[in-house]
Amino acid sequence: MIPDTLFSTTFRLASGMLLNLKAEHLPQLPAPQPGKAYMLYAHVPFCESLCPYCSFNRFLFDERKARQYFSALREEMRMVAKRGYTFDTLYIGGGTPTIMMDELVQIIDLARDLFGVREVSCETNPNHLDERLVDLLAPRVQRLSVGVQSFDDDLLRRINRYDRFGSGKEILERVQRTAPAFNAFNIDLIFNFPGQDLASIDRDLRLALESGATQITAYPLMTSPSVRRALEKTVGTVEFSREAEMYERIVERLSSVFELSTAWTFSRKGKSLIDEYIVKSEEYVGVGSGSFSYLNGTLLVNTFSLQSYQRWVSERQAPIAGKCRFSRLDQMRYRFMMDLFGLRLDKRQWERDFGKPIEHCLPLELLAFEKAGAFAENNAEAITLTPRGRYLLVVLMREFFSSINRVRDQARRAVQSSEALRNPETRLSNAKI
Repeated sequence: MIPDTLFSTTFRLASGMLLNLKAEHLPQLPAPQPGKAYMLYAHVPFCESLCPYCSFNRFLFDERKARQYFSALREEMRMVAKRGYTFDTLYIGGGTPTIMMDELVQIIDLARDLFGVREVSCETNPNHLDERLVDLLAPRVQRLSVGVQSFDDDLLRRINRYDRFGSGKEILERVQRTAPAFNAFNIDLIFNFPGQDLASIDRDLRLALESGATQITAYPLMTSPSVRRALEKTVGTVEFSREAEMYERIVERLSSVFELSTAWTFSRKGKSLIDEYIVKSEEYVGVGSGSFSYLNGTLLVNTFSLQSYQRWVSERQAPIAGKCRFSRLDQMRYRFMMDLFGLRLDKRQWERDFGKPIEHCLPLELLAFEKAGAFAENNAEAITLTPRGRYLLVVLMREFFSSINRVRDQARRAVQSSEALRNPETRLSNAKI
C-alpha cells in the first residue's frame, strides 16, 4: 500500500507548478542561451474526427484553413531561426501531423534547412499508414509514432475511433506492413479507460508484441475537467482503483522482449529509444497554435486561436499568449520529476546545475519517496527506482499532464466562438489565448 503522504507529495509536485497561467501576449520569443541544447516541437492541430479523451488543441479538418495554417507555421519557424535557435531534433505532434502530407514534408525540409535538424519524430494515426506515407516520410523521419490506443474493437467504437481508423485487426495489419520501413516505430497504447479490464489489456499487449514495433508507449488515461465530462458521456466515469494493477501487468507482459526507457516507454532490448521530447531535452521551443515552450524556467503557451495565431505571425510577432513562471523550487521539482521519469537522476549533474546537492534542494520530497520504498539506489552518484517507484512516477506524470490539460482547458475557453470546438463550454470570450 502506498502512503497517502506520498500521493500528497506527488500531487503537489505535479499540480502546483502549472495552474497559474497568466494571459499575456509576448511578441518575441526569449533569446537562446549560448551553449544550451534545445528541442523543437511543431504542433498540427487538425483532425478528421475529435476523440473524447484528447485535450490537445485540435480542430476538425478544413483544407483551406489547414493550408493557411501550415504557411503561418513555416513563417513562425523562420522567426524562431532569426532569434538564433538551432535544433538537432524535431518532434511533430497534433492533432494529426500527417493530415496533409505535402505540407508536412515542407515543414520537415524547412526545419532541416533552417536549424540543421538531424532527427525527426512524427505522430500519425492508423488510417494514414500506407505506401504514400512510407515513400514520403521514411527518408525524412527517424521515428514514427502511431496512436493505436487499443486494439479492442468495442473500446475503439466507444472512443469514436473504429469507424475512422478501422478495426483492431486492420490497425495491426497496417502497423505490421509499415513498421519495417522506419528506424524506430512506436505505438501508443492507453490503459485505464472506463470499462477496460485486464483481459483487454492482455490482448492489446499480445497484439502489440506481434506488431513489429520497436517501441511501445503504454500510458495511463490522462484527463482534465473537460475530458472527464466528455468521457462520461461516451465511455464512463474515470477511476483509478485498478491503474496500478494494470501498469504492473503491462510491465510483466512486455519485459521479456522490451526494456523500460522511461516509466511508461518500452524499447526492444538492445535499442535504447526515448520518445518523450520533454525527457530528451529539458528545454524546448514549441511552434504552432496551442504549442508549449519551456525556456529559462517559464512555460510559454502559444495562442489556441487560429485567427490570432495567423494574424500575429503575419505581423512578425511571436504568437505567445500566456506564460507561467516556475519558482526556483518548482524548477527543481520539475527536473526531479523529469529525471526520475527517465529512470535515473544524476546527482553530480544536479549539483552542477543547481549549485548544491539535491538533499539540500528537495529534502521533503526525497524523504517521502524513500519512506515509500521508491528508490532502488540513492548514493553519491545517482537515484534509480524500484518497481513501486516507477509506478509512482507514472502517477506523478499522469497528474502533471492532467495539470497541463487544465492549462489547455483554460486557454481553449478563451478561443472566440467562431473557432470553438463542439463543446459549448469553449465559447466564451474575445480573449486572445
